[in-house]
Amino acid sequence: MATDAHPSAPVRGAENPFEAREQGLRRGLGTGQLSMIALGSAIGTGLFLGSGSAIGSAGPSIIVSYLIGACVIFVLMGCLAEMSVAHPTAGSFGVFAEQYLHPWAGFIIRYSYWAANAVAVGGEVTAVSIYMKYWFPDSPGLLWICLFGALLLAANAYSVRLFGVFEFWFSMIKVAAIILFILVGAYVVFVLGEPGTGPANYVNHGGFFPHGAWGTWVGGFVALFSFIGFEVVAITAGEAKDPERAVPKAFRWTVVRLVLFYVLAIAIMLMVVPWQQAGTDESPFVKVMEILRIPGAAGVMNFVVLTAALSAMNAQLYATTRMMFSLARGGYAPKLFGRLTRRGVPAASLAVSAFGVVLAALLTLNTSSVAYTILMGLALFGALITWFIILLTHLSFRRAWARQGRRRLPIRMAGYPYLPVLGLLMLLAVFVSMWFTGPFRGAIVFGVLWLVLLSFLYGLWHLVNGPQSGLQTGSPHSDSPSSDA
Repeated sequence: MATDAHPSAPVRGAENPFEAREQGLRRGLGTGQLSMIALGSAIGTGLFLGSGSAIGSAGPSIIVSYLIGACVIFVLMGCLAEMSVAHPTAGSFGVFAEQYLHPWAGFIIRYSYWAANAVAVGGEVTAVSIYMKYWFPDSPGLLWICLFGALLLAANAYSVRLFGVFEFWFSMIKVAAIILFILVGAYVVFVLGEPGTGPANYVNHGGFFPHGAWGTWVGGFVALFSFIGFEVVAITAGEAKDPERAVPKAFRWTVVRLVLFYVLAIAIMLMVVPWQQAGTDESPFVKVMEILRIPGAAGVMNFVVLTAALSAMNAQLYATTRMMFSLARGGYAPKLFGRLTRRGVPAASLAVSAFGVVLAALLTLNTSSVAYTILMGLALFGALITWFIILLTHLSFRRAWARQGRRRLPIRMAGYPYLPVLGLLMLLAVFVSMWFTGPFRGAIVFGVLWLVLLSFLYGLWHLVNGPQSGLQTGSPHSDSPSSDA
């Protein structure tokens, strides 16, 4: 809990050392790009492919699962937006946790988020290999994992401005496709009245809750996985042109769009495709187009879901890279990862953050049928740890901010402190429930071991470097003078 005497507490009227140490990144992202980057990261495989697994667990009640997940994300978005406007840094919630909770919390959350997103990158590129089999059924998945992994690494290595442009248009394609999918599905169901489609599909095959309340709750795990990546808005604040204006607007629009797109798209899909036909061997969105027999539509939708996965993977590579950069600038990782290229890109951090692509390749070689589920479980645990610490940090942040008499921020979390506390309780319930759910139990075991390992490493780091080393190392520097050339 933060106090005025805490060595990490911000000093009123002085430059914040936590923000100063991460200088050097380019502020080249506008409001529109921030919004689309957030959507690009959060609308990806979780919706287009993972929704099949979620529907298999919950049936039509997956709609309720997504609404529950959306409530948790709403609370997290509000907390993150408030803190990101106060401290726009690349380290984002990792820096917030270090500053307002404890350096251990900052260490844990940054490494957990870095690992979770790196693994999520592996999940996205695994999905890409599945989508490519629609056109090339006999091709090895490893080929597509290596090819697309290399292409997106090259795109991220160029510059943040180019990354923002690409991510904006990638996201625009899939957002437009989701809107078109909703409109076409609604037309087929409500105007054409195709046989076998309609709201009756919600109850025709075992009822709205075919697996009971437990199935709906388990479906919520996958629903939460679908939202992984929205946090990237907070990370991009460190490279936003006008964070005080851009960040709040990006957060608001992201919440609204995510809820509408996820819930409406899933609701329409379930009216067309009986829920038992959902799976992870093919996108259920592609199955909808196949069932509707619209000429060429299935191929177009497969291209869209492919673009969605690449977009999410692109944004997650960005997030992992900046988090490793923040760790290095804080003295928690080798200084090499805190260095910038002439274009303001932490290239070494990008390289080490690509381990998810390697993991995806190895899993595809050995357990291709379950690779996506394994990666999803590991990423979900890391995300839950991250979200839990974010909510704890916000409780401490709000008290410290008020106590120090700081300015009123342009965005404030509604329902404080009750909604953040409710969010913490819901996340705790998810942690406990995962232990009793077969596919996710292994992720809990691995996650607990991961936390023990991180705590041990932090203890060693603390003994060697001392409590103030995070502010004394990782000074803002780059390999050469900053230039866009």
